[in-house]
Amino acid sequence: MFSYIIKRILILIPTWILLGILIFFIINMIPGDPVAIMLGTESAENAEIIRERMGLNKPIVERLGIWIFDLLRGDLGESYFLGRSVAQSILERIPVTLSLAFFGMLFSVIIGIPLGILASLKPNSLRDTSIMGFSLLGISIPEFFLGLLLIYALSLGLNLFPSGGYSPLSRGAFSWIRSLFLPSLSIGIIWSAYIARLMRSSMLEVLNQDFITTARAKGQTEYIVVMKHALRNGILPIVTAIGMIFALLLSGAFITEYLFRLPGAGSLIISSIKKRDYPVVQGGLLFFASSILLVNLLVDILYAFIDPRIKYGKKS
Repeated sequence: MFSYIIKRILILIPTWILLGILIFFIINMIPGDPVAIMLGTESAENAEIIRERMGLNKPIVERLGIWIFDLLRGDLGESYFLGRSVAQSILERIPVTLSLAFFGMLFSVIIGIPLGILASLKPNSLRDTSIMGFSLLGISIPEFFLGLLLIYALSLGLNLFPSGGYSPLSRGAFSWIRSLFLPSLSIGIIWSAYIARLMRSSMLEVLNQDFITTARAKGQTEYIVVMKHALRNGILPIVTAIGMIFALLLSGAFITEYLFRLPGAGSLIISSIKKRDYPVVQGGLLFFASSILLVNLLVDILYAFIDPRIKYGKKS
């Protein structure tokens, strides 16, 4: 397994550099001029001086080379508008985004896995149909619409949770969890629907295998058969799904952060796109893309520990 990990890490390096190049070109091809946004309606006499100071007067290929060189040294550049480094700007917002992704994933697992198991035990029954109907609704409903419904019901209606804003952990665990409950539940419900469908499909496949029939023939209780034998094998696809969901929540909860006014990295990138703050957008997107690559690597490694039958780099 060690050699497999080394190979995967070596593959990540050129992939990471290629991602950086693609992100740079995509961001710098967006219409708009950060200098014009910075100057506003004021005189544009100093526009060229500012553009030269930002390095925007250089050819795009030269700017790419400078950015990649700085990137390899661990320097993401300086923000045009925030007056600090890109790395510092992102790191200040990451705790909010990490907290949202963690609790969102927690809700999706707590809701999705039990529902998937319950649906698989009696396929095509009323319970199964109801759970699959819920999952279909969860997959179909837009993220922002579900968030608005939760705000209306649990915040404006029952006044149980704040409608937006963020309370850091330093102010107390209760207020921290309370500020993250609604946005986490919003994205957790949506992804729990996907996990429930995947869990049901995986469990149905396992429950129809011979070793499950043998376990039942030996007189083992249905609880032992499901939880000890079937779940261990049926959970493998969910491990990959949970890893990818966490990576996607970490990199894709922009709408939720914006809707609930959370000062996370996603809202930082949205505001930076509006201002054409290229270094922040490039650095933020590269950070999120890197997180997805790392999560994929960790999930593959975790697979071998969960299922010892998996042998990397060996032919069966």
